Amino acid sequence: LSSCTSAAEKETGGAERREKQFRAHRGFGDRRDGVISARTYFYADEAKCDQHMETFLRCIDASSGSSEDGFSAIKLTALGRPQFLLQFSEVLVKWRRFFHQMAAEQGQGGRAALDMKLEVDKLQEALAKLGIATKAESQHWFTGENLGVSGTVDLLDWNSLIDSRTKLSKLLLVPNIKTRQLEPLLSHFTEEEELQMKRMLQRMDVLAKRASETGVRLMVDAEQSYFQPAISRLTLEMQRRFNRERAIIFNTYQCYLKEAYDNVTVDVELSRREGWCFSTKLVRGAYMEQERERAAKIGYEDPINPTYEKTNEMYHRCLDYVLEEIKHSRKANVMVATHNEDTVKFTLRRMMELGIHPSEKKVCFGQLLGMCDQITFPLGQAGFPVYKYVPYGPVDEVLPYLSRRAQENRGFMQRASRERDLLWREFKRRLLAGTIFSTNP
Repeated sequence: LSSCTSAAEKETGGAERREKQFRAHRGFGDRRDGVISARTYFYADEAKCDQHMETFLRCIDASSGSSEDGFSAIKLTALGRPQFLLQFSEVLVKWRRFFHQMAAEQGQGGRAALDMKLEVDKLQEALAKLGIATKAESQHWFTGENLGVSGTVDLLDWNSLIDSRTKLSKLLLVPNIKTRQLEPLLSHFTEEEELQMKRMLQRMDVLAKRASETGVRLMVDAEQSYFQPAISRLTLEMQRRFNRERAIIFNTYQCYLKEAYDNVTVDVELSRREGWCFSTKLVRGAYMEQERERAAKIGYEDPINPTYEKTNEMYHRCLDYVLEEIKHSRKANVMVATHNEDTVKFTLRRMMELGIHPSEKKVCFGQLLGMCDQITFPLGQAGFPVYKYVPYGPVDEVLPYLSRRAQENRGFMQRASRERDLLWREFKRRLLAGTIFSTNP
């Protein structure tokens, strides 16, 4: 018993440090500072959010008119007050922390997220002992069609307890094992904050419906890690609604995050259980310097993988898991958003090994406009769906964005030299073959 309690407290200590990640901090209020790569929106007022929504609608219409099966990317921080995303993220993290505490109490600490399975009887006893609910009161929580019928509850079952459809979250208090006090799960929302939250959800709904009507896939971009739990959860709710027949809504997973694989596997498993199309864009990540500076200053564990090599391993691990899911179900979809040639080669090899043909359009590739054309064009010529990410906006805003992306891709000039060398080699080959003016290879 003492070892289990110790494991639970150890889990709690680490989780409480992580919770600092999801609290507002004055020194990092302006998220535009220290971001070298991604476009960062800063909340002004609700009218500005409506303007952003109209801009996104025009982008969706432009994608529909310019290509079949097009994509349009949006950022949720452009559609509402980021404070709501912070608060919702903190709720989700607290709830997950409680699950891990209960798992540690049952001797399952340290396992992969989906491998933890709580015994319902023991869980109900713990809830009663902590004063959250009597066994009779908690009985109906675990009597759904699938929930708890096996006698165990996993993370997906657990998350469903704070699903908006059940409204249980308003009733629950979460114990803090360190202080032995019960804490409310939800922070108090003012009436105005509730309205802001509803408006954000309404804007998301408008965009998803327009994308569905026009045949455009909507990619929800990943943002700073302290917003990401809420962004992913809201995106997942859209996927539940709009991805029933085909992939309309794409979530984004940042593979420089240590928890990327757990996040991918949990969401894939949820899509299997509920029968909707899992669809994702995989990226390495864009906020590394800002994330590390914030973690060091506020005092929580750096959420970023320690090295670029570890990030590559994470990217390939997540990608391989999704490719395996495509092989087995043919319902999953992935955009391999990368400028890394090794990752492209890895994807092509695994597609061939798993029997995933380009014509199925389950796997597509993406690069920035004007970057890595030596990757983009051969992929397109070989029949792979490949897309160019096109920045949209006033010149004075787009140019800094592109310069930041060039900074992020520090190997860009090396790749440009490689592209120049390839062109020069092809020119000499044609010159020696006497086919300098021929259009045939």
